[in-house]
Amino acid sequence: MARPRFRLDGRGHAPRALLNRARPIRLLLLDVDGVLTDGRIIYDADGRESKAFHIHDGYGINRLRASGCLVGFLSGRASAAVERRAKELDVTILHQGVDDKLPVYERILADHRLSDHEVAYVGDDLPDLPVLARAGLAVAVASAAPDVRRAVHWITDRAGGGGAVREVTDLLLAAKGTARTSRTRQ
Repeated sequence: MARPRFRLDGRGHAPRALLNRARPIRLLLLDVDGVLTDGRIIYDADGRESKAFHIHDGYGINRLRASGCLVGFLSGRASAAVERRAKELDVTILHQGVDDKLPVYERILADHRLSDHEVAYVGDDLPDLPVLARAGLAVAVASAAPDVRRAVHWITDRAGGGGAVREVTDLLLAAKGTARTSRTRQ
C-alpha cells in the first residue's frame, strides 16, 4: 500500500495532513551517515575518520529537545565522531554499529513506552526501510536512494548533511505550535 506523500507549498508551509501526522511525534530518530552527514567518510593520512555535521541541524535538535521531544541516533556504522556529536547535543538515545535496525527500534520504543505513531524516523538508504515502514512519520532526505524516497511520507528539500534534519525539527515544532526557544548549543 502506497503511503501518502506530502509536499510543502511554495512558501515552505506544510499541508494540514502532514502537520497532523507530525503532531503526536514524541521521538525523532535519525540515521546518521547520509542524514546528519552528507554520507562521505573522510580518513586522514593516519586513518582517523572525520565527519562534518551541519550547525543548523544541531540547533534544530536542541530546540526540539527543549520542547520535550526525545531525539535519538540509530546508525549502521560506529564512529567516535558520532558519539561526540551526540554528547554535544545531549542525545542519549545512541545506537551505533547496528546491522538490523528494526529490533533496536522496537527496543527503543519499549524502553520509552512509545508507539509507532509517536516516532518520526529520517533515513536515506535501504537499511532504513524496515524502520521507515513502521514510523508514524517516515522522512527521507533529498539525497536518499530512490527506493527510500518512494517509501516515505515526506522528502526534505535539503540533502543529508546540508540542513535536512533542521527541516524536520522545524516541521515537528510547527506541528506542536512550539514557539522559539532561547539560544542553545549547536
